[in-house]
Amino acid sequence: MTTTPTLSARGLVKRYGRVTALDGADFDLYPGEVLAVVGDNGAGKSSMIKALSGALVPEAGEIRVDGEPVRFRSPLDARRCGIETVYQDLALAPAQDIAANMFLGREIRRRGPLGLIRKLDSAKMRAEAQRVLDELDIKVKSIGQPVETLSGGQRQGVAVARAAAFGTKAVIMDEPTAALGVAESGKVLELIDRIRQRGLPVVLISHNMPHVFEIADRIHVHRLGRRVAVVSPETTSMNQVVGLITGALRMGEDGTVEEVESAIHTGLSA
Repeated sequence: MTTTPTLSARGLVKRYGRVTALDGADFDLYPGEVLAVVGDNGAGKSSMIKALSGALVPEAGEIRVDGEPVRFRSPLDARRCGIETVYQDLALAPAQDIAANMFLGREIRRRGPLGLIRKLDSAKMRAEAQRVLDELDIKVKSIGQPVETLSGGQRQGVAVARAAAFGTKAVIMDEPTAALGVAESGKVLELIDRIRQRGLPVVLISHNMPHVFEIADRIHVHRLGRRVAVVSPETTSMNQVVGLITGALRMGEDGTVEEVESAIHTGLSA
């Protein structure tokens, strides 16, 4: 694994009055990996992801892309750095067709008379949208059908395809299988794997532990506004990850998972 993360953060801080959402949070995403971010409700993982995607400006700390410091003041800044985010609401326009949604806000235009009137190049957008869907093996009846006629899994596929088409550094996915059935969830996990195979790293925020252990290369555990552990699903059990989330377990100095009570007793005896 390369020593330089594609996307990283150190010491992120964000407060809302007396509530501290981020308390010196750290983060590392490496090229070509799927990093799952897990934590209980209120742990601060959503705030951290918003900071990494430009939707939130932290009060302190640093974000780096390929080792270079950056400052995101809006999601547009993050997108310019090649970071795309797929939110739970998908941010799709149901009445528009698939191609229009793929290029929403980034429409391709062709030169008009005297170069003054630039009309939408619908043919080029549809061709490019179809190319991306084919590359990711996303099946739809027609690239021109309205998004509102698609299934939940297909809509998720369109949103992910849009992120993969424009993301050059990382794709962040917030609970992509939360509202899907078993079959459609499986297809989304396959889609995430195909994005990984293209060399594009994926951040997966999820509460679904079986999905996390099926697809993730590493698991980032967030608790009380900060990262408390990064573990491998190959060497750490699901119960251990749940214990880290709840605080029943912690990472020991030797990098192994240990019970909090035993750690306290060890400290007292020392």
